Amino acid sequence: MLSNSKSFPIIEPLLPVKLGKGSIHFAQGIRAGRWIFVSGLLAQDFKNGIAPAVTHKELPHSGLPKGEKETTLIFDHLEKVLEAGGTNLANVVRTDQYYTSVKAVPPYQSVRHVRFGAQIPPSTSIVQGRMVLPDGDLQVQAIAVLPEDGFQPQHLTAENLEARETAGYSPGLAVGDFVFIAGITSMAQPGEPQNNALPLVAQLEKGVLWGGVPVELETEFIINERIMPALELAGATCDDMVKVQVYLTNPDDYSAFNKIWTQYFKEHPPALSVIPCADRGLFVEDGRVEINIIAVKKDGATKKEYIDAGVFPGFSDQPQGILAGDLLFLSALMAIDENGLASGATLDPRQPLFQSTAAAQAEHILDNVERLCEAAGTSLRNVVRVQQFHTDIAEFYSVNQVMARRLNGQPIPFSAVEVPHPLPVPGCTVMLDIWVYAP
Repeated sequence: MLSNSKSFPIIEPLLPVKLGKGSIHFAQGIRAGRWIFVSGLLAQDFKNGIAPAVTHKELPHSGLPKGEKETTLIFDHLEKVLEAGGTNLANVVRTDQYYTSVKAVPPYQSVRHVRFGAQIPPSTSIVQGRMVLPDGDLQVQAIAVLPEDGFQPQHLTAENLEARETAGYSPGLAVGDFVFIAGITSMAQPGEPQNNALPLVAQLEKGVLWGGVPVELETEFIINERIMPALELAGATCDDMVKVQVYLTNPDDYSAFNKIWTQYFKEHPPALSVIPCADRGLFVEDGRVEINIIAVKKDGATKKEYIDAGVFPGFSDQPQGILAGDLLFLSALMAIDENGLASGATLDPRQPLFQSTAAAQAEHILDNVERLCEAAGTSLRNVVRVQQFHTDIAEFYSVNQVMARRLNGQPIPFSAVEVPHPLPVPGCTVMLDIWVYAP
């Protein structure tokens, strides 16, 4: 196990492995108290990249379709990580999936049904760009628990919140005081008036060119008709949300989304990450926004505490971080200040090849993470989840090496995907969404 210099323990990297030529130290998972965080898993063999048996380029159609082989190997890895942490699939409380194409979704869902059985945990599925390994079309992350009295997963269901039968996941799940809500889109439910799978109330009237802003209509619908009922089902309210991730298919929607979001949640906002995703990268073809949520029960012992370290957020009225029980949730971070891209992360046009802007951005971001950790009484060394969003996946290595140095070679629980350009702040090419254990 690892502990830091201030005796904040205790995280345990699970099945750490050296990748590439040994310079990438990857923690396949992290055990942190009663939590197991499974990092971004690919169908790799940890030697050759994506396992040759998955691609089988010489005879690509001689066995199962690639997507099924890819998913099967990822679930094999997932179960090994959970076993190393002392738990199993029955205790998974959330999964996140990134795909390079919608074609990768059906084989994933097919295998997932077999491996999870009747109760699939809340899920978020997003189409993005490239992975860190060529030929990788799927990446899976998960959160699980070590069950004990009063801390066991309870699946939540409601007719107006159910996933499609092909997906089959629970819309919500409670464990202890924590509530996990699946990725919510504005998909129409059976019986709701709709057009092309979007409820009529969440879109412009057919044939008109104005009369509302599409992402604003969708966001209001999701908040009122999906988020509020889902939280109520679990004994929580919107004031009790501690971490929210938002995926937008159109970068022009950043400020319009935030306008509506802050109208509803200005007083008690959650830590917020607003992440671009591929055009038509959500389940609903014309959908523009998907939102997943972690909350705490209103009457529970776990309360949300705002952390202020003087870090400049990316959006107005956005908190820097929230401490909820033994978890510190940070809003997604970019290398920014009040003037936009931080000056230390810009390139000198006279000497552009003498600096890595990606590395400089990572340094700035991790400086802020350390400040937030210190304010919350924990340490960067207790990091349990690092989600790297790059507008150019080729910058992954530079960012990873900065983090490796800051963590003194400690195995890193990362996932990394390429997202569409631009990020919310011009010039930024790296966004990090970091979660930290805070016992």
